[in-house]
Amino acid sequence: MVSESVLDGRAWVEHARRIEDAGVSSLLIRDHFSAGAFGPQLAPFSALAAAAAVTGHLRVGTMVLCNDFRHPAIVAHEAASLHHLSGGRFELGLGAGWYEPEYRAAGLAFDPAGRRIDRLEESLTIIGELLDGRPVYHAGTWYQADGLDLDVMPGRQGRPPVLIGAGGPRMLRIAARHADIVGLLPAPIRKSDDSDDPSDRLPPALDAKLAVLRAAAGNRFAELELSALASICITGTRRSSTEELIARRGWAGIEAEAVWQMPTIFIGSVAQIREDLEARRERFGLSYLVTPDRDLPALAKIIA
Repeated sequence: MVSESVLDGRAWVEHARRIEDAGVSSLLIRDHFSAGAFGPQLAPFSALAAAAAVTGHLRVGTMVLCNDFRHPAIVAHEAASLHHLSGGRFELGLGAGWYEPEYRAAGLAFDPAGRRIDRLEESLTIIGELLDGRPVYHAGTWYQADGLDLDVMPGRQGRPPVLIGAGGPRMLRIAARHADIVGLLPAPIRKSDDSDDPSDRLPPALDAKLAVLRAAAGNRFAELELSALASICITGTRRSSTEELIARRGWAGIEAEAVWQMPTIFIGSVAQIREDLEARRERFGLSYLVTPDRDLPALAKIIA
């Protein structure tokens, strides 16, 4: 579950407890310092540390850190620290960055996507070696390290799993090599106002992404956890609710029956949604679906 709530201290920790009590497995926070992307939000590491401190088994994670905002050594130290403090419950989500207005407002160069992905790939190599407890010797285009390690950390709780969001072939191949959890996006995020093409959400589109991931991962594919953002609507009027969703999203040339086949759209009764969840897990291997925390009441009914 990704948090879109900005709450004061006590209210925030109570919110985290409610999420855990509902049976949700993970609480995730995006990484933006501009409200233009998703509205107001808390900074991820401090908010997640507070949530981990008041829960017992809820996992906490980033969805996803913008690689260009932090040096990989800082990311590795923060990740290892939060994994240690939470008793091994942290998930490190990383991405190449996409929201150009945020970069511009902060005076950061917004390079073409290929360069941002190049930097992410270098960063993933460095972070992975640091989290594995190995000294890093790296002379790359974007980062250099000469014997860098995390000797500042005490004994480890193991390494946190790495989540990489991927919508295009190159990012899928990078995720195949570096990720433990692959966040499957409908399409690459090319710009801050990308359109939402319903064809990117149909089964053939996800099958094509999984084929790229499977080919790149080889034997590793069976070890990957597959994740995606899900939309959930509990309703007694499935068809009309679906038609409202089509109109709200501005989708043209698509019928309700096609939407019902979309791997990450769940509309209907609680029983219908549970049936669809099981079918999508069986058909596509999706076992880690993410919804915004405003959906907690509906999600609690489905979990129950």
